[in-house]
Amino acid sequence: MRWIYLSPHMDDAALCAGGLIHEQRRDGMDVEIWTLMCGVPQTDELSDYALEMHEKWSTTTARQTVLLRRKEDRRAAAGLGVRAVHFDFLDALYRRGPDGEPLYGDPVGAPVHPEDRALPTELALAVESHLRPDDMIVCPLGIGEHVDHVLVRHAAEGLLQHPSYVADVPYVLNHPDELEPKTAGLRSVLQPISEAGLGAWLVAIESYSSQLSSLFDSRERLRDGIRDYWEAEGGIRLWSAQAARLGAAQAGS
Repeated sequence: MRWIYLSPHMDDAALCAGGLIHEQRRDGMDVEIWTLMCGVPQTDELSDYALEMHEKWSTTTARQTVLLRRKEDRRAAAGLGVRAVHFDFLDALYRRGPDGEPLYGDPVGAPVHPEDRALPTELALAVESHLRPDDMIVCPLGIGEHVDHVLVRHAAEGLLQHPSYVADVPYVLNHPDELEPKTAGLRSVLQPISEAGLGAWLVAIESYSSQLSSLFDSRERLRDGIRDYWEAEGGIRLWSAQAARLGAAQAGS
């Protein structure tokens, strides 16, 4: 059995579940992170919002930015002892319509663009082609309404395997009121995370050095925010429509 974490972007799996991934690997489980929206754009033409984000990240071209983030992702995955798999779908930051116009400004809170309506099916087909029948799938709930997180959840729900869900960090820290509606009809299982797991979680997040300025105000706030989140229950929760199967898989893997 493998645990497959579907990550919209290169950092989401580590942010949402780095501590749990550490614990699973410590227990000998087979774990992989599959990042979907990390394709290398074929043009360096950037939207105003993309230019703003590149300035925050101290990067220039789209190609340079994506390749740098892939390098960070491999470093984080290696630290957690897992394999990083990169798919070639573009980040919302770089997606454009047939007319060449950007599909999105700020993708957080943006409705799914009509040009992206078929994207969940395309994502699901790409993922399905690499899955094994007994794989356990974990994807973000979509808290914060980043359009890519929403699309990945829709894609996961189109797979043959029923997914489990993890809260989106850092969005859940800022929008805890969204947790209840996003988990309606689901049941959760608490996944304990040790102090060592917390440490590995923080190291994994800090591997994405280009992204820290847009995720947290400072490294101190990053560490305090993740520690507070962890201390609330001594771990994180995974939600599922099949919570009993999830618990059995966690115990028996």
